[in-house]
Formats: sequence, C-alpha cells, structure tokens
Amino acid sequence: MQQGKDTILLVQSTDAALAAQGTLIGNLTENSYSIENEIVDEQTKFGRIVGYGQNSESFEFSAYGETGDPGQKAVIDAIKKKKQLKVWEVDINQNANGKHNAVFAYCIVESVEKSNPQDRFTEVSATVQVIGQTQEGELDPLPPEMIEFARYGFEAPGEATGEFPNQKTTP
Repeated sequence: MQQGKDTILLVQSTDAALAAQGTLIGNLTENSYSIENEIVDEQTKFGRIVGYGQNSESFEFSAYGETGDPGQKAVIDAIKKKKQLKVWEVDINQNANGKHNAVFAYCIVESVEKSNPQDRFTEVSATVQVIGQTQEGELDPLPPEMIEFARYGFEAPGEATGEFPNQKTTP
C-alpha cells in the first residue's frame, strides 16, 4: 500500500542542460494529482446525449517555504517567466524492477501562492496544469541523498554532525 509520505515531486526547467537531474521540491507537506473530464451534454428532441469530452490534468502541492530551495525556485521562475516546467510525481519505494514508478508531464504553472501565517512558517502552494496528458513510466534509482532528504533513515553514532537537516527552530 502506497503512503502519501512516499510520494515526492521533481521539477525541471525546460531549458535545463541535457542530462541534468530533476530537482526535488523541498519541505513538501502535501501534493495531489487530479484528472477531470469535460462532459458533453446536449438535449435533443429525443432525449439527452451525454459523452466524454476532453480531459484536463493538474498537480497541486504545498510546501514550507525555504529561501533558495531549487525546486520551489524552479516553479516560481516558471510562472514569472511564463515558461513550461517538467514535473514528475515519484514513488520513492522501488518497484519489482528496482526502479521508481513515476508519472511525467510537461506543465504550465497556473498559480503560486506564498502565505505567511502568524506561526512564522511561510507556505508555498502551487497549481500546475498538464499540457496534453501525463505519461507513466519508471525512473532509475534515485540518489540516496534525495531519498534521505524526503524521508530520513537510520544513522549510526558519529556518522553525521549537527541537527536534523533543514529543521528550523523557533526561539
């Protein structure tokens, strides 16, 4: 059974260099993928005709804002520059083939919102519309540091120094 915490979003500018890796959206709190169908609904003298129209797909996400996060920056840059963005929704658990199940799409960023509530944590939310339709596939194993960033794992004593990465404490 797939759990929400096992899904990450990778993004990449369409003008990224060939062979460049996707960028993880850091501090992701939630994300969703939706597909909707426009219904063709016509009344005739003989009754109602209902049929399928065009599909529309989108991704939405919310993340705690972090200055300099390359994934969040890529989304904000895409909407400001009116550029397309590549998006992958990735299951960080490997499948039977030793790869990661993923959904890929070229997208246009519809909206980005930064909110600054009184609890001091800025939140960034975005809606990204799919151009055409998503494509399912597999990605080669992700770098261990990307998975550790998404879900930290076991650490032996003396293996690392400092506090939990990207953990901001409040006075």
